[in-house]
Amino acid sequence: MTPLLRAAGALLIPAFALVGTPAQAQETFRIGFVNPDRVLREAQPAKAAQAKLESEFLKREKDLQGQGEALKAASEKFEREAPTLSESQRTARQRALVDQDRDFQRRRREFQEDLNARKNEELQQVYERANRVVKQVAEAEKYDAILQEAIYINPKHDITEKVIKALNASVTNGK
Repeated sequence: MTPLLRAAGALLIPAFALVGTPAQAQETFRIGFVNPDRVLREAQPAKAAQAKLESEFLKREKDLQGQGEALKAASEKFEREAPTLSESQRTARQRALVDQDRDFQRRRREFQEDLNARKNEELQQVYERANRVVKQVAEAEKYDAILQEAIYINPKHDITEKVIKALNASVTNGK
């Protein structure tokens, strides 16, 4: 072998060895995925928040249903009796029905607004708690990134079940 080829070979062998080394020395990047909708459906804190909202708004909802049924019954009664009423009676009852309906619509709208505001408050607390748990799981298992929305995620990267279990455990432990 000529000295030039020997020198080139001596340089190429270490170069080929280095090509394999960076991949081995390179750190792995761990990524995880959490499905927030599933967390809100299945986690105990989310279920507890939903039950709290239902009990808090149950009476008002029943009152509204009762008012709606009374309005419907009054309207049906008016329709039946309208042909036998005088013009002034018919006009007075129509006004009363319109006023009842307006009051019912206003109360229903207020109920929905109150319910939505409380639901947002409760969900915000669950989200904050879930985010703390996601961060704890990510740090404990050395994840580099956790995604909450993606078009596609390989199921092996889905840590939603771990988060739900940790969230449920935090409820039973009183955290």
